[in-house]
Amino acid sequence: MPTYRDALPTDADAHALLVEYFAERAAGFPAAQGAYRPTFPADASFTPPAGVFLLVEGDDEASAPVGCGGVRRIEPSPEGRVRYEVKHLWLRPEARGHGAGRRLLAELEARAIAFGAEELVLDTNASLEAAGGLYRSSGYAAIAPYNDNPNATDWYGKPVG
Repeated sequence: MPTYRDALPTDADAHALLVEYFAERAAGFPAAQGAYRPTFPADASFTPPAGVFLLVEGDDEASAPVGCGGVRRIEPSPEGRVRYEVKHLWLRPEARGHGAGRRLLAELEARAIAFGAEELVLDTNASLEAAGGLYRSSGYAAIAPYNDNPNATDWYGKPVG
């Protein structure tokens, strides 16, 4: 079972994971969409109760974290619901395929609900088929775009709380 460590995006381990994540995204980004444009997250957006950024710890205490993800409060939904956005959910390749991503998503959802979330949203790219499958099988449904992320092609939402 994975364990989680609260971090800030600028912490050394978190930053290293984000660098790997952005490099992987850039390498696999669809050429037809132009260049992938990474944006490193600001610590303030992931400081409770505005949000949280989690590291997925490896199986042994001496190993480096194997994944990360966060939730942050954003503008309310058009209906006035408190919205939190799932960001940068990513696992190193060796940690994939064992349910760690699903468990991380569930932990992020629980943290957002504890902060008062009434709706969770996220954006992704259609080229990330496994991610889209995870979100859909976790109860997220397609919604209208809520941001102008140039890397995104798909937006999802889920009522919670």
